[in-house]
Amino acid sequence: MKNTISFFASLLLCLNISAQITYQVDKNHARLTFSATHFGISHVEGSFKDFNVTFKAKLPDFSDAVIEVTAQAVSINTDNGMRDKDLKSSKWFDALKYPVVTFKSTAFKKISDKNYKLEGTITMHGITKPLVLDVIFNGKVLNPMSKKNMLGFTITGKLDRSDFQIGTEPFASVVGKEIEITANVEFIENDSAPASR
Repeated sequence: MKNTISFFASLLLCLNISAQITYQVDKNHARLTFSATHFGISHVEGSFKDFNVTFKAKLPDFSDAVIEVTAQAVSINTDNGMRDKDLKSSKWFDALKYPVVTFKSTAFKKISDKNYKLEGTITMHGITKPLVLDVIFNGKVLNPMSKKNMLGFTITGKLDRSDFQIGTEPFASVVGKEIEITANVEFIENDSAPASR
């Protein structure tokens, strides 16, 4: 009897583990951007050209999703070479010393049919802080060419750059402290990814 119970318990555990689906970001249809005010009268936008996102979930509504983001600070791009060089310097991101910006989720809470709250921690400039983002689930489709499922999300939020000691007070009157974050991402179901808890 004990052996039978152990067998079914192991079987259920295996089924539970294998049910997790891993999605990899489709970099051809994804963009990680930010925006900051300039002298309080306009916005300057930028993006990270080199980034990666993984999305893992078991439940159909994704409420158990685990999300991780990594972005290379040296890939920051505002379409202005001089400004980009300055942003990578020790006055701002200090990209040589702190090359990676990371976000790791702690919760993905479903608020309504298509709306979620993404909670997690973000690490920039060697400092880690909690961050809550708004997420809209844009839908799920089967790609007719790859025959793989795809997910689409729009993610928005705000953070205070001074919390991460990015930029100093002399810059406060030029570049706003509040940074707006926007990400539009598509994920592709990754059949080759190993399942994990």
